[in-house]
Amino acid sequence: MSDKIVKSDAEWRAQLTDEQYRVTRKHATERPGSHENLPTDAGTFTCICCGAPLFEQETKFESHCGWPAFYAPADTDMVGMTRDDSLGMQRIEVHCNRCEAHLGHVFPDGPQPTGLRYCINGVALSFVPNDQSSST
Repeated sequence: MSDKIVKSDAEWRAQLTDEQYRVTRKHATERPGSHENLPTDAGTFTCICCGAPLFEQETKFESHCGWPAFYAPADTDMVGMTRDDSLGMQRIEVHCNRCEAHLGHVFPDGPQPTGLRYCINGVALSFVPNDQSSST
């Protein structure tokens, strides 16, 4: 894994939109259904904060939950998990291991081969098509 990226709150605010900042740095959740037009081309979904590769297009699936869903990370070293007891329930939060950006949550109700559903805030993602992946 690449070196950790640490920035001040002011640096993150300058880099991100208000919604990106609220979700990735303050652990908020975007409105469901706000990212229904994500790319469908082959490629990699990366962290909006640091560009770390997070999820491949081929692991994306329609879960009807209102957020982009994936059944496996592109690189398990890049996606970390933390217990989240907020909102009176127990969940597993997923975050970018490079910059600690909040991405969403993972649930045990996804398709095979993993049986997992990584429910990710679309605003936390950027997309790099396969034909551009080698230049990043």
